[in-house]
Amino acid sequence: MEQVYRCYAEKRTGFDVEAEKVWRELKEQLGIANLEGVRIICRYDVDQVDKEVYEMAKTTVFSEPMVDDFYDETMPPIQGPHALLIVEALPGQFDQRADSCAQCIQLLAGCDRPLVKAATVYVLLGDLSDEDCEKISRYLINPVEAREATAEKPKTLVQEYHIPTEVATLDGFISKNRDELKEMLSTYGLAMDLDDLTFLQGYFRDTEHRDPTITELRVVDTYWSDHCRHTTFGTHIEGVQVEDPQVQAAYDQYLAERVEVYGQEKADQRPKTLMDIGTSGTKVIKKRGGVKNIDESEEINACSIHIPVAVDGQEEDWLLQFKNETHNHPTEIEPFGGAATCVGGAIRDPLAGRAYVYQAMRITGCGDPRTPMSETIKGRLPQRKLATTAAAGYSSYGNQIGLATGVVQEYYHPGYVAKHMELGAVVGAVPSAAVVREEPAPGDIVILLGGRTGRDGIGGATGSSKSHNLSSLVTMAAEVQKGNAPEERKIQRLFRNGDVTRMIKRCNDFGAGGVSVSIGELADGISIDLNAVRKKYEGLDGTELAISESQERMSVVVAPEDAEAFIAAATAENLEAYQVAVVTESPRMVMTWNGKVIADLSRAFLNTNGTVKRTDVYVPRLPSKAEVGDTSDVAGRFDAIVKNPNLASQRGLGERFDASIGAGSILFPYGGKKQLTPAQAMVGLIPVGPGRKTDTCSIMAAGFDPYRMERNPFTGARSSVIESVAKVVAAGGDASKVYLSLQEYFERLRDEPARWGKPFAALLGAYQAQIGLGVAAIGGKDSMSGSFLDLDVPPTLVSFAIAPGQTGDVISPEFKAAGHPVYLFQAPDGDYEALKATWAQFHQLVKAGKVAAAWAVTVGGVAEAVMKMSFGNGVGFAGTPDLSGDLLFGDLCGCIVAELTEDTDAALKIGTTTDDGKLTVAGVTLSVADLAEKWEATLEGVYPTHASEKPAEIPNLDYDRRLLTVVKNRVAHPKAVIPVFPGTNCEYDTANACIRAGIDPEILVIRNLTTDLLNQSAQALEAAISQAQMIVLPGGFSGGDEPEGSGKFIASFFRNPRIKDAVHEMLKQRDGLMLGICNGFQALIKLGLVPYGEIRDMDDSCPTLTFNLIGRHQSRYCDIRVASVLSPWMLKAQVGDIYTVPISHGEGRFVAPQAILDEMIQNGQIATQYVDANGVPSMDIAANPNGSIYAIEGIFSPDGRIFGKMGHTERWNPGVAKNIPGEKLMPLFESGAEYFR
Repeated sequence: MEQVYRCYAEKRTGFDVEAEKVWRELKEQLGIANLEGVRIICRYDVDQVDKEVYEMAKTTVFSEPMVDDFYDETMPPIQGPHALLIVEALPGQFDQRADSCAQCIQLLAGCDRPLVKAATVYVLLGDLSDEDCEKISRYLINPVEAREATAEKPKTLVQEYHIPTEVATLDGFISKNRDELKEMLSTYGLAMDLDDLTFLQGYFRDTEHRDPTITELRVVDTYWSDHCRHTTFGTHIEGVQVEDPQVQAAYDQYLAERVEVYGQEKADQRPKTLMDIGTSGTKVIKKRGGVKNIDESEEINACSIHIPVAVDGQEEDWLLQFKNETHNHPTEIEPFGGAATCVGGAIRDPLAGRAYVYQAMRITGCGDPRTPMSETIKGRLPQRKLATTAAAGYSSYGNQIGLATGVVQEYYHPGYVAKHMELGAVVGAVPSAAVVREEPAPGDIVILLGGRTGRDGIGGATGSSKSHNLSSLVTMAAEVQKGNAPEERKIQRLFRNGDVTRMIKRCNDFGAGGVSVSIGELADGISIDLNAVRKKYEGLDGTELAISESQERMSVVVAPEDAEAFIAAATAENLEAYQVAVVTESPRMVMTWNGKVIADLSRAFLNTNGTVKRTDVYVPRLPSKAEVGDTSDVAGRFDAIVKNPNLASQRGLGERFDASIGAGSILFPYGGKKQLTPAQAMVGLIPVGPGRKTDTCSIMAAGFDPYRMERNPFTGARSSVIESVAKVVAAGGDASKVYLSLQEYFERLRDEPARWGKPFAALLGAYQAQIGLGVAAIGGKDSMSGSFLDLDVPPTLVSFAIAPGQTGDVISPEFKAAGHPVYLFQAPDGDYEALKATWAQFHQLVKAGKVAAAWAVTVGGVAEAVMKMSFGNGVGFAGTPDLSGDLLFGDLCGCIVAELTEDTDAALKIGTTTDDGKLTVAGVTLSVADLAEKWEATLEGVYPTHASEKPAEIPNLDYDRRLLTVVKNRVAHPKAVIPVFPGTNCEYDTANACIRAGIDPEILVIRNLTTDLLNQSAQALEAAISQAQMIVLPGGFSGGDEPEGSGKFIASFFRNPRIKDAVHEMLKQRDGLMLGICNGFQALIKLGLVPYGEIRDMDDSCPTLTFNLIGRHQSRYCDIRVASVLSPWMLKAQVGDIYTVPISHGEGRFVAPQAILDEMIQNGQIATQYVDANGVPSMDIAANPNGSIYAIEGIFSPDGRIFGKMGHTERWNPGVAKNIPGEKLMPLFESGAEYFR
């Protein structure tokens, strides 16, 4: 008899990091004095599972005996006064915890996937009033994504859905009068205006001679939304009144250069629009012989340029693709999901261009997160909660998919209280030979690839095109897309196969508008079968299927003869792929559902984008450049810089984002031996694939300041462009090879000419900078709804600059050594030719190897530059007598401060680096360490960098006895099996490390779409292990580190009796080796393979890995010391060797009972320890990122053949993390290979 099983799991005291964090938040943010504590208990309901399987899952899936208390069916009584709050996801919302739990059970038992529902029980301890409980409920529950649940256990988890059979026709639509049409706008919540709706009415009345269906209304509303069709940017500008002479001169320049591009007649006929201003710079530069390497095609995905890439000494033609994407509206109303799908959406654009996306940048804007909760505006989320939750969402998605985030910058301005800015930019690359773009032909097949369709994201395109009011937060739940990073990772893997991508004629990602736009745009004529679209659950009607924006989906066009092979390749990557549409001769988009045509629209009509919009523009006289002000109090000015949240340290924010995945980050986000100097640009190796080498990289940077833009949108936007290019140049890039992509974010413009004047002026400023520098903006994104009631976002134009480069030329900003001259490379403000010449001279010095460090000056001036350059290595600076006043504190946009190895005549000398740890400028001496401490303290309360670790003396553990093992079957190239689970993301880095060491890797994808595929995967892994000498479990976030714990996906599968036996046979009968890194280590320890040497049942006396003491993900470099050479994995290392290795994890804290620890130390099983700058093991978070007992980083099995470690030794390539000193190549894989030779 089927039944629902219920259980609870709660982290024990000492492991309840999240509960402690929530308690502190509620006390500090809400001021609830009587709240004495918080307990967090995970509740699970499970249906359609055998009791035997449920019993197995209790201590392997739902809980961990080492850290959890487990309760079956009911929670124990709670003593003392308390309140309960039970929270669950809204029906239809993707719940990663429940989904991962179901997949874990499937992997564990090899059965069909059960139904699982998860909830979180908050036990609020103390004598709380109803008002207190209501405050807490509002703080913990965002009604857009979650709701309060009941304590009652359901009888079944099988959902009963009303199954719709048809969609409504809007009877009488074509005969409605203007007032009735106006009423429809509010009744249906349409984004289009009355003129568009009237135009739609005329089309159906005069051309189609019928009333439309509700599906057609929704589809057209989506197609014509500002989000999809950039309606605001396409509005015709008619009357132009400009009172500012700089803006007028730029406008006159734009008008004259339009004639240069089009000729007088066409220029006169062509409408003037914001879009035209935004794109004209590239056209002018191209007309003059520039931008020759743009990759142009009919596909509209990401910006794409051809670059030469040196691969193993041979030049190959590659496409470098980049894209910026905002998710301002979704993040405002549901910060975690909105920010997660911001980066997910940004990834999908170059991914649709067949590129492998390898780096990301996050730029955000919000109100001051230090604002007390009591000052939160009604209808807005608290700024701190919004900012921190959004950071968690973006980092969660990026970290899971395996994307190195190189720059994270948050800007604070009161205007962003109107609507948060969530902006992601990504970079991808693909060999041009792997990309085929052909015009779809009638009869071609459209395949839908990836995730299934639900109600999440319905109306997202139209919702993001509206301004908002007090009801927005509770009425827009369906508009928020939900991300599933492991699913998108599978598409990345599939598209890395050139044999697959060459089958694709055209590809679109699923974003705004869902099927209607993604598939509808693939060809002029398309016939879509909505019944073929696979659903997450039943109950969706045809309209919902047409416009749902469910994530992690792609649509591709292939020739009929390629469809079967393409689907087979997708299945091999654990992806669903199936036919949903066919290309037709007739230029119409036709959708059928339940045997009926529910949409039949002319392509020509859809492409009109609605009625032409017209506006006038007014630009008043704008303020001149801000005055520097009184500079007599030098110490006070430095103090103001370190306390300015826009200039203060954001390391506590940035460390949440994995920056080392892909083994290609040439600059780490924070550099120097102290890891304190922020990098201004992100630099990444082109991802040429395992076993291949390159020194070609991309350099990307962003330029923007909200206060510059607010003061003067024209000069502010111009400065954004100049600053972005200057940062690329300062990082070693060549300004002549730079391309731009722009992001515009402005208030709702309405029909007010003065509001239109802000983006008008900003785009002209960016236009003038493009022409002046000869640098083209070949892409961009606009978001024009930044208003809430009478609040508006500040005028925002962010410039992203990118250029190809070589790793040997890359410059990091931290001062390297004392005794070096420091120069300012500058040019007169507004003199573009002089600025280009200055940058060219600087680049010549870079190529000559004479630049040690460089910083592009921003709003903090030279003062900010020399201060932050000093932080990383503690190197001091002594300024020349001339370095004071405006030169020290002015906004010298475009200028570069550089530490050189010798003197030069090409720039102004402003000082010398020193070894005294002091900044001496303008007659004042300041301590670098004191400034750094204040700089870090400014946002410490929001984004902490310190944890509650307890100081303790930890001994250096030394075990220098080696295990003398004679390998019976020696091989020159041992074989390593690398299993890939949903959520694994380090397989390529691991395979590359194997190949470099002479190990032959076999990457094996575990497929669990069906029980049959899962059984096939078990057989394939068993067979692979039988032929291998090693098993390497790579890092990642298997199952998103859910349910409530990492490594459970992998551990569940390896408990399969056949896999377990194969592992034991390899280890015990064939002298095999096993290695687990990060997520792989988490799996090893939960299986018992370390420290016990075998897969066994676990209990509360076993060691484990649990959540970092700081309560968040940590990404940084750590020094680890070899403590034991017991293992074959240490054949090429010595006790006492120290390696500088990247870590990236949220659950890396090793804990164990003292008796187990003592035994492991005696047996030499403590492999490696985290150490400080003096090589001493430490509990200080600066050395020990997770608070591991005895500073343990890695451990061995008793015979040393199995090694589990947190540090990502595999993430190495020549030149990675140039701004972090230390020996980064730990010969782990080389030792493993040597063992078998």
